[in-house]
Amino acid sequence: MASHGARSRSGGRPTLEEVAARAGVGRGTVSRVINGSPRVSDATRAAVEAAVAELGYVPNTAARALAANRTDAIALVVPEPETRFFAEPYFSDMLKGVGAEISDTEMQLLLIFAGSDRERRRLAQYLAAHRVDGVLLVSVHADDPLPDLLSQLEIPAVISGPRSAAETLPSVDSDNYGGGRSAVEHLLAGGRSAIAHITGRLDVYGAQRRVDGYRDALRDAGHEVDERLIEPGDFTEEGGRRAMTKLLARRPDLDAVFAGSDVMAAGARQVLREEGRGIPSDVALIGYDDSAIARHMDPPLTSVRQPIEEMGRHMIDLLLSEIADRRPAVSRGLERRQVVLATELVARASS
Repeated sequence: MASHGARSRSGGRPTLEEVAARAGVGRGTVSRVINGSPRVSDATRAAVEAAVAELGYVPNTAARALAANRTDAIALVVPEPETRFFAEPYFSDMLKGVGAEISDTEMQLLLIFAGSDRERRRLAQYLAAHRVDGVLLVSVHADDPLPDLLSQLEIPAVISGPRSAAETLPSVDSDNYGGGRSAVEHLLAGGRSAIAHITGRLDVYGAQRRVDGYRDALRDAGHEVDERLIEPGDFTEEGGRRAMTKLLARRPDLDAVFAGSDVMAAGARQVLREEGRGIPSDVALIGYDDSAIARHMDPPLTSVRQPIEEMGRHMIDLLLSEIADRRPAVSRGLERRQVVLATELVARASS
C-alpha cells in the first residue's frame, strides 16, 4: 500500500485520474466525492476517500475555482481612511467576527480601504476585473457609489447597515432606533430632563435611526424636543469634543448627554471635566457600542451594546448564501435579506 504523500507513477503529484483508477470508479465520481456531492453511495465515497489517503492526493483548489469561475476570495471594503479604522473599536470588532466565521471556509479575506477618490477608482477597477467572489461593505454612507457599482457588476455584496429604509442590497445591522430610545429612557428614569444628543454622521442611516429613537423617547415621555440639544458629530473623539463644547454654549443647564459612540462620549467627557462638570453628579453620560473604551473610562461609561462581532458573522453567512445563489436580485423578485440584531443598554457609573 502506498504511504500518505506518495508520488504518482509519473513522479509528480497524484492526479484525479490515478485516484479514480485506484478506487475503481470514474473521474467524475471522484470529483463529486471531493466536492461533497450527496449523489454518491457510502461505499463509493469510502473507496474514493481511501484512494485519496493512500495516494496523498491534494485537490487543486485553484483549478477548481477557475473551472467554477470563482476566486475563493472575499473583500472587506471600508470606505473610510485607515486612521479611522484603527482608531475605532467598531471596526476591529467587526473584523474579528468576520475573521472568525470565514476561518471555517476555504475563502481568503482581503481588507481594502477606500477612503479617498483615488482609492475608490482603484477599487472600482479591481472589482470590475471580478477578482473576488463577493464583497462586505462596512460603514456605508448614503451617497457612496460602491453599492450601486457592485449591483451593476452583479458581484454579491452585503453591507453593514442599510443606506436607507428602501435598501435593496442584503444588509446586517443592529436595532439603532431601539438603542437610541433605550438610552434616553434610562436617562429620563434617572430624573434627567435636559438631555443632549451628539449624533453620528447623519449621512449614515444608523445614526439617523438613533436620533429617531432619541426624539420618540422624549416625546412619548411628554417632553418637547429642543433642537438646541442636538449636535452632529462624526464618530471621532475630536468630533465629540467639538459637539460638547457647542452644546454647553447653547444649553449650559443640560444635565445628560447621549453620544452616538463611545469614542465621541470620551471626547465629550474631556470637555465636561474641563468645564468642572461632575459625571454623573452634574451631567449623566451615555455612549454607544459598549467597547473596551466604555469599560475603562473613569467613571465607567454606560453604553448601548450592539453585537458587532455577531454582526460580522451574520454578514459572512449572508454573503456566502448570496455567492451560492448568483442570480441577480431582479430574477429573485428583489428579495430583501436584511438582518437586524437586538441592542442592550449596559448601565454603569456614568449615568
